[in-house]
Amino acid sequence: MLQSPLHPDLIVSLEPASGARLWSGPVSDIDACIAAARAAWPRWALTPLTDRMELARRTGREMRRVAPDLADLLARETGVPLWEAHGEVEAAIARVDVFLRAQGERCAQRRHDNGIAGVTATRHKPHGVLAVISPCAQPLLAPFCQILPALVAGNVVVFKPSEKAPAIGEALTNCLLRGGMPQGAIQMVTGGPEHGRALALHEAIDGLLFAGSSPVGLALARKYAQRPDRMLRLDMGGNNPIVVWDTLLIEQAAMLIVQSAFAGAGQRNTAARRLIIHDTLAEPMLAAVKKLTDRIICGGPFDDPAPYMGPVCDLASADGLTESFIWLMSNGGHPIRHMSRGDTDLPFVTPGIIDVTDMTERPDVELFGPLLQVIRVGDFDEAIALANDTQFGLCAALVGGNEQLYGQFWTQIRAGLIHWNKPTTIDLATTPMGGLGLSGNLRAGGTYAADSCAIPIASAETELPRAALGVGFHAGD
Repeated sequence: MLQSPLHPDLIVSLEPASGARLWSGPVSDIDACIAAARAAWPRWALTPLTDRMELARRTGREMRRVAPDLADLLARETGVPLWEAHGEVEAAIARVDVFLRAQGERCAQRRHDNGIAGVTATRHKPHGVLAVISPCAQPLLAPFCQILPALVAGNVVVFKPSEKAPAIGEALTNCLLRGGMPQGAIQMVTGGPEHGRALALHEAIDGLLFAGSSPVGLALARKYAQRPDRMLRLDMGGNNPIVVWDTLLIEQAAMLIVQSAFAGAGQRNTAARRLIIHDTLAEPMLAAVKKLTDRIICGGPFDDPAPYMGPVCDLASADGLTESFIWLMSNGGHPIRHMSRGDTDLPFVTPGIIDVTDMTERPDVELFGPLLQVIRVGDFDEAIALANDTQFGLCAALVGGNEQLYGQFWTQIRAGLIHWNKPTTIDLATTPMGGLGLSGNLRAGGTYAADSCAIPIASAETELPRAALGVGFHAGD
């Protein structure tokens, strides 16, 4: 994202793999967008649920129709390989049916007939105007998983895509509109971080679905603590551990580690940042991981042969990652595979692996990119303690071990997503998704997203007034 000094009201998106200009547009008038959404809400909330669900299905069909174009745009704006962009588009389309089923399961109307005493009922009301703020990682799938449940529940949405991915945000918005969503019900705003803050804290919204960095999410949580009338759901990052223990399947385990650490150029919030490994297993496992990592093709989205990973999102991220690698080396880390830059004018970085076992203090931060820190331990209890030694709590995985060991791991690990012999980055389309600590605020997304998009309302009902007075009244005529 660029904002020209000569044109501060213009947002420009560049292709990270080439530096070419891809998209430009004016900064939005947030007040006007929220006002338009507010005006559209009463009619949208009164639209029957069956109609809202049908418009969601039409949106899915529209996304299917333009899927090749969406994937091409996604690859250009984020730099991810084209095959990965196609996968993200397909995952988003598949979410339509998942979320519609979840709406019925989580927010179905329930009635209990109490005979002469009448009926008790539970129904769900939408909040009203919900703001959606999404990250640059998976900029199609992440906001779609927020926007669609919100609209189906009867809310209107003011959507701010990442300033690093406005083009794909616009394409998603257009798919929703061509699918039949009313013009006022989905409003997209463009701007930088200051515009995201203005939207998140605007007096005229009723709630916020935020996906992004933990520092920003923590600041929002402090502000929303003063507003219990507003809904806030936070989906943030993680300093995710992958623990490797007692396995003879070295090659298979190495593949899981590489997938966890380097898929999506390490720019998924579920990516493994720390490899905690039994010291007797470390040498053969790390040799296999390094050998496999050395084979990774890093390149542009349309290169032939196809790359495994593309660039990180921008030059600032690439600079920060390489500086972090140098800092870790300078403070006791031992490089296993050096992270390097090729063309310093483009944000390509090679995967880095560094052994931080001997470091006396390890920073508890999310290094958002292909940088894996290794810690060797001799005891499984110590491995769990180290895995939990973080303020984050998004994702953790155990590779190896047995059912009893996994039972201990699952019980004692502090994370919202816990896996066994699977990569941390596995896509769990039909499950709740959320983290603990600095990774989330205990409001799960995924199939539980509907819980944050509607308010359960209890009612006691009869067709005719019925009342009886008990003690405490003087006798009347």
